[in-house]
Amino acid sequence: MTDELGAALEQLARGRVVAAATESFFGLLADIGNPLAVEALFALKPRGADKGVPVILPERAAWHALVAGGVPPLAQAFAAAFWPGGLSIALPAADVVAARVALDGSLAVRLPGASPAAELARRFGRPLSATSANLPGAPPAVHSDAVAAAFTQAIAQGVLLVLAGASPGGAPSTVVSISEREYAVARVGSVPIADLDAIAKHSRNA
Repeated sequence: MTDELGAALEQLARGRVVAAATESFFGLLADIGNPLAVEALFALKPRGADKGVPVILPERAAWHALVAGGVPPLAQAFAAAFWPGGLSIALPAADVVAARVALDGSLAVRLPGASPAAELARRFGRPLSATSANLPGAPPAVHSDAVAAAFTQAIAQGVLLVLAGASPGGAPSTVVSISEREYAVARVGSVPIADLDAIAKHSRNA
C-alpha cells in the first residue's frame, strides 16, 4: 500500500473526505454510514433537495444492505451485465441510509470500474459517496490540480485530502431507477440505452 493510499484510508476512517479519480471524473469520497463524514461532505458541496448523493460500493454484496425490500431481478440483471462499470442503479433506500444522502427515498449505487476511487472503496470496505469533485455549477474535474484549486480552504483545514493524478474524463455513469420489471433513465451516460433495453428484454423473457 502506498503512503498516499494509506493516508486516504485514514482520512476516510476519521470521517473526512477524499477526492480521487473515478473512471470518468474526480469524485468526493466519504463514508455514507458515518454522520460526521456526511456532514463534512455536505459542507464541502451542498446538495439541493432535488439531488441525491451517488454511491460506489466496495463489493457487490454490500449493495443489499442499502436497499429496502430486496434487489429486484431486473436490477440484478443490470448489475450482472454492467458492473463493474458506469451504471448507477437507483432503488428504495434502506433505513440505515441517511435521508439527506438519498433522493426521494432512493439511493443510486454502482460497483465502480478500475480506478483509484474503486481501489479506495475496496480497501475501506464500506460504501462511499462519489459526487463529482467540483463546486456547484462548475464543470467536473479531470485533474487533481483543478480539485485543489476549487477546495483550497478545505484542504488547508484537513477536511479534504486530494489524491494526485488525472482521470480520463468522458461520459459519467448512466443512472436508472427500477420498479419491479421496469426501468426509467434518469441520466444518459456511458452505458447506452440500447444496451439497457437488450438486458431488460432478456430479463423479462427469462
